[in-house]
Amino acid sequence: MLRIGLVSDTHGLLRPQALAFLKGSDAIVHGGDIGNPGILDALRELAPLTVVRGNNDREAWADGIAETELVAFGGVHLYAIHDLSQLDIDPAAAGVRVVVSGHSHKPKIEERGGVLYVNPGSAGPRRFKLPIAVAELRIDGGAVTARIHEVSA
Repeated sequence: MLRIGLVSDTHGLLRPQALAFLKGSDAIVHGGDIGNPGILDALRELAPLTVVRGNNDREAWADGIAETELVAFGGVHLYAIHDLSQLDIDPAAAGVRVVVSGHSHKPKIEERGGVLYVNPGSAGPRRFKLPIAVAELRIDGGAVTARIHEVSA
């Protein structure tokens, strides 16, 4: 079984509670709006990292970060993009089982057409009254489950 930690919208703040939840992940995916490169350094200390650039990641340090990434974990293909409204592929047709996004700061898990869509929410500064959250994927063979974890502020 693989555990993939999911985080997004840190906006320069990686809370210790989020780091504690992500510890022990086999890999981590960051869905963009990172905020500063120190966030990526801290996540890379925990596990191999896949990251996409968010709409607020416009400084020089983020120039080499792609807007989308396609990765496979245990034969399960995951597509990461910051803003789901800009999805540029048909995930099911492309063989993608999981789409990870961010942007809205609203944690959500939804399955449509055999594709699991996961937004881990925002692990950074609180926006409006939305929860501060991270998430995880559990991959066991072809079975994929997701769980949101709210973090105390």
